[in-house]
Amino acid sequence: MKVFIGMLAVVFTVIFLTWGGVVIYKSIVFDIGCKDRIKRAADANTIELAKREMESVIRYIENNGLTEGYTSILYRTPKEDIGFWHDNLKASLEELKKVDPGASQLEKSNILIKLRETLVDHGESVTVTLPPGISRFPNNTAYAIWGWVTFILGCIFWIWFFIILNRY
Repeated sequence: MKVFIGMLAVVFTVIFLTWGGVVIYKSIVFDIGCKDRIKRAADANTIELAKREMESVIRYIENNGLTEGYTSILYRTPKEDIGFWHDNLKASLEELKKVDPGASQLEKSNILIKLRETLVDHGESVTVTLPPGISRFPNNTAYAIWGWVTFILGCIFWIWFFIILNRY
């Protein structure tokens, strides 16, 4: 019995650690394909650079089906609305495309400032505006269940293992 409980504790711990690895991997892939490019577009000094990065962002979003839905599990709030986020980014790209190459430097600077305000949040630090949990979308619920169930069962079996171990 003790060996069986110990094996279950190890199995659920490994499954939980695998969950952590998958979540980290998905976050890194999302950052490389989307988040970092949004930040580069926000930091761009020219309309052309910003447009190139935004085109890349929109292509990534559309290729990965991040165009509609909510990242939330229990309830929906506006900050988790992927459709609004996608539409807002697409509208920003359209604004960049409308800029006349002969526009004054002041007009171009104003467009870039507006783009930066749209793409990043300013607080104690500057962060890219993203719906929370976007890197795990559309499987946010499955990832939450996977993480919580394996964590709880791992804890239960480890506690059980150490209680049984100390009794006998």
